Amino acid sequence: MNPTTIAATAGSPTHPSSLFPQITRCKTMRELHQVHALFLKTGQIHDPLAAAEILKFCSLSAHRDIGYARKVFRQMSEPNCFSWNTVIRALTESDENDETNEPLEALLLFTEMLTDGTVLPNRFTFPSVFKACARTGKLLEGEQVHGLAVKFGFEKDEFVASNLVRMYVMCGAMEKAQFLLNKMMVEFENDGKLVNDKRRIEGNIVLWNVMIDGYIRIGDLTAARELFDKMSQRSVISWNVMISGYAQNGYFMEAIEMFRLMQMGKVRPNYVTLVSVLSAISRIGALELGKWVHLYAERNDIVIDDVLGSVLIDMYAKCGSIEKAVQVFNRISKPNTITWSAIIGGLAIHGRAKDALDYFSRMEREGVTPSGVVYIGILTACSHAGLVEEGRLFFNHIVNEVDFEPRLEHYGCMVDLLGRAGLLKEAEEFILNMPIKPDDVTWKALLGACKMHGNIEMGDRVAQILMNMAPRDSGAYVALSNIYAASRDWESVARVRLKMNEMNVRKDPGCSWIELDGIVHQFLVEDDSHPRAKEIHSMLLEIAEQMRLVGYKPDTSQVLLNIDDEEEKESTLYYHSERIAIAFGLISTNPGTPLRIVKNLRVCDDCHSWIKLISKIYKREIIVRDRRRFHHFENGLCSCKDYW
Repeated sequence: MNPTTIAATAGSPTHPSSLFPQITRCKTMRELHQVHALFLKTGQIHDPLAAAEILKFCSLSAHRDIGYARKVFRQMSEPNCFSWNTVIRALTESDENDETNEPLEALLLFTEMLTDGTVLPNRFTFPSVFKACARTGKLLEGEQVHGLAVKFGFEKDEFVASNLVRMYVMCGAMEKAQFLLNKMMVEFENDGKLVNDKRRIEGNIVLWNVMIDGYIRIGDLTAARELFDKMSQRSVISWNVMISGYAQNGYFMEAIEMFRLMQMGKVRPNYVTLVSVLSAISRIGALELGKWVHLYAERNDIVIDDVLGSVLIDMYAKCGSIEKAVQVFNRISKPNTITWSAIIGGLAIHGRAKDALDYFSRMEREGVTPSGVVYIGILTACSHAGLVEEGRLFFNHIVNEVDFEPRLEHYGCMVDLLGRAGLLKEAEEFILNMPIKPDDVTWKALLGACKMHGNIEMGDRVAQILMNMAPRDSGAYVALSNIYAASRDWESVARVRLKMNEMNVRKDPGCSWIELDGIVHQFLVEDDSHPRAKEIHSMLLEIAEQMRLVGYKPDTSQVLLNIDDEEEKESTLYYHSERIAIAFGLISTNPGTPLRIVKNLRVCDDCHSWIKLISKIYKREIIVRDRRRFHHFENGLCSCKDYW
């Protein structure tokens, strides 16, 4: 490149960029260095406009070099407001993964600007400073800058005010943000000339979206929904924020209902919508709706890339259709670590350990480096299949050969692997010798194994540790109570439940879902609230008679209540939520139709035996996803081979 200077002539454009085309033509920082060197040699760098354009390129262009920008700025004898704003903005918009904390440096530079006093901030200064406060979480400093914006007369500037609202939202000060938004809306409505200003309307929609997202960030879904419902106009982003907010906070049914309302409002879902709603669909097992979303993406030419592809794989796997998950994976031309982890994890929760290990080997052959998530999937596969030695080998491989440190999840998988296999003492020693502090999930894995294998002494010890770690988490209390109940130690059961009452700890009720014709039906234990409750009850009685004829006798040891009457115990078992869901499925579908059930808790031993017989008597494939894994029941057998 041979940069040449160009003189501005009368009548030529006066925008600074047009005065220095040799800067705008630069494609790399190296080319800019050449231009900068020429300007230094010719003295043109002393032109404030020339220096500002050099600074702008190395601060804000796609080829930015903030270190070089700092040097250019410090060499300017009298930087103007544009130059101060350029560097402050560049520091504010730095990469979030950058460890140098440049947004904090932006605040310090703004302070220096005020102290210097030769240049006053303008309406373009404050938005960047507010953003720096937001990114660093400096609420107090943000409030002080707010005061300065008022002092300099920029409080009513639309650009400044909108970024001020964002700052308060990002810092969690929702009351102040809401007050400012309300004030802006009143001013907007009173300004008759701007009512039909499209740009202004779109800007307000963006602000409302920011507010809704802010309420979601602090977990106030009610306030977020109220604000959403008040919006006179919404963008697709408005819908996406609510759908993802519900999904991320565990309100999966509400996320799906919001998606339905979006369709009724004739708002076209986009890529982000599909990713968000698919995560909710996967959690409640709504396979038919998931298929519709997949078809929508294909018909509307929405690219199924690594992210959407992995979400689809995860959805199909968690909705019980692992074959469809494999099909989606096979259509991805160049799967990356994300998609490999999705398919390996999906195979793992379906108990297909051999397939998961085969895919892992194939992944390595194709030169893709396994991530920590991939190894979690592999260890989970080994755990569900009882492959203890294979699991040990993989874990040792992670510790000794892989270039990342095992995380808590990897240690938790090993505890689960050893615990399921009955190696409780080894599992406990493994936890005690961990190089990182075990979390409650790790201890819960061991407690679950104690319950499974009836080890009361260790179970009591582990439960006490968990109660101290998370005194209001019901998991430890319920597991310990069940361990005592299984051994018929009702006095200890009563003691645990009394402590739960004293701590105001509530047990999560058993809940099951089944999707039929795109509608998800939810059932609780002994639930009689469904419109077809009488028919469901009749079906359960019919099933009981059919089961009696084939010699089934309920395992009343699974009734963890102090009930003496055997018939009452049997009745308690018959109204577990998954049985009600299956009965509803049998009366609502044609013979031979597979049934897919999702349950929030582990399936008890008696329900497991009951469903195996149902699959044989009624000739149905029944796919159940419980808290731990998938069970594929068919012709009286289960894919887990009674190891779960």
